[in-house]
Amino acid sequence: MRLPRSLEVWKLGTVSYLDALKLQEKLVSDRKINKISDTLLCLQHPPTYTLGKRRTDHNLLIPESELKQIGAELCYTQRGGDITFHGPHQAILYPIVSLRDIGIGARKYVEKLELTMIELASLYGVKARAGNTGETGVWVGDRKIGAIGVRIQYGVTSHGLAFNIDPDLNYFKHIVPCGIPDKEVTSLTRETGNLLPAEDLIHEQLVSCFARQFDYGSLLRKDNVLMSANENLC
Repeated sequence: MRLPRSLEVWKLGTVSYLDALKLQEKLVSDRKINKISDTLLCLQHPPTYTLGKRRTDHNLLIPESELKQIGAELCYTQRGGDITFHGPHQAILYPIVSLRDIGIGARKYVEKLELTMIELASLYGVKARAGNTGETGVWVGDRKIGAIGVRIQYGVTSHGLAFNIDPDLNYFKHIVPCGIPDKEVTSLTRETGNLLPAEDLIHEQLVSCFARQFDYGSLLRKDNVLMSANENLC
């Protein structure tokens, strides 16, 4: 009888994008040598635009020199995907997991990330779907509610998904989100039109959806671990 696989869930609160990136790099290195088990980072970022490894700067529609005026910054990453926005009132999951241990490939992994967000949306009566050909992420009709951008190194994942609970959608007007023109971005608040429960609960629900999709039977939750993690990075 196979024992249930376990997942450590780190609830980090609001973390700068670069700090989260540095933490992911350390955890990926540790996961490659089995120093740690599969780990899920649950967090939010201050307003940040991020570009993937394709460096599609033309999809940033505002001069970089003006980003400070709108309270945002720009970061470059090695993840897949195009430009996207991260900010408050977004639920972000960064899985540091071994696909070899799970026994799935990259395509199936992305599909399960999509299903994670689709399941969460369904809890609030919102019918979401995976994108059509050329449309990454998760959509409600022609409106994007969740973004996906992943990196896989030696079978270990980093980066992940961002689900829009109630972010300031005006930030998306300054980019071509994920390089897909003429499409709107939406949020759970906009789609339901209802008062939502506390965001901590929605984050927990997203974690539970992720655990179900990837068949984790045991969750070990760790709160407020960023300070000790950063000490280990120094």
